[in-house]
Amino acid sequence: MNSQGRGSARFTVVQVVAVLLCLMAVQYVDAATYTVGDSGGWSFNTGKWPNGKQFRAGDVLIFNYDSTLHNVVAVGRGGYSSCTTPRGAKVLTSGKDRVKLAKGQNYFICNFPGHCESGMKVAINAV
Repeated sequence: MNSQGRGSARFTVVQVVAVLLCLMAVQYVDAATYTVGDSGGWSFNTGKWPNGKQFRAGDVLIFNYDSTLHNVVAVGRGGYSSCTTPRGAKVLTSGKDRVKLAKGQNYFICNFPGHCESGMKVAINAV
């Protein structure tokens, strides 16, 4: 009788794991992909690009740009407002960067001299 109980418990664990994997797959499939700046790519004056879009945590942003002229830096609110790159921030430079949105405010700037100050920054709220 004990061995039958153990087999049932193993079967239940397998079922729970299968359900969790399915839920994770549904969340992944549900994520949207957005190209920042649409066909114009990551460039100056992209600050209004998010208007009218509904972003969710897990959505992916694609930053397309000329890597000899621009970059992408994820910053906090302070870095966004002051156009400064915090120490240790990861600077993306591929020209085809993909960034997964976290829940809440997500801020991105180009830290080439003068670019952020000239409007090359974007703030996105993901629910």
